[in-house]
Amino acid sequence: MDALDLLKEQHDEVNTLFKKFEKLEEGSTAELRELFVMIADRLSAHATIEEQFFYPSIKTDKTEDLIREAVEEHLGVKRIIADLLEMEPSDEQFAAKMKVLMENVEHHVEEEEDEMFKLVRKVLDKDQRFALGVQMKAEFDELMKGEPRNEVPMQTDEAAPV
Repeated sequence: MDALDLLKEQHDEVNTLFKKFEKLEEGSTAELRELFVMIADRLSAHATIEEQFFYPSIKTDKTEDLIREAVEEHLGVKRIIADLLEMEPSDEQFAAKMKVLMENVEHHVEEEEDEMFKLVRKVLDKDQRFALGVQMKAEFDELMKGEPRNEVPMQTDEAAPV
């Protein structure tokens, strides 16, 4: 799989989970917690494969500043996740922190897909992106092993259990 397609797929997956979280905001604490943990696990694994494989593979003079900024954005997201892991969804600050997390991730994804991906297509050819994607997918899958609910719940109109 092309590395850019993999990252886009993961971005979309987390976005779907964020939307599900927003719909469940009035749901039970256990459901909200479980969904948050799914989001946190995916974001953590995603950041890991970007930092270990993707960013080093695309580093050039043209991408260096974008990569530096992306790593700082990852750090900010990790700090928010760490705070959220220490809280219960019933905490009055939990929803506010989740909103900030969503906004930070959305901003990061926009910059990555709108700016960085265009430069990557100039830096890596299709075969290089495919080989990188295979490597990144294997590491992501390994990181997600043993995590509860390795699949994103299907979107439905009904309130399905998480």
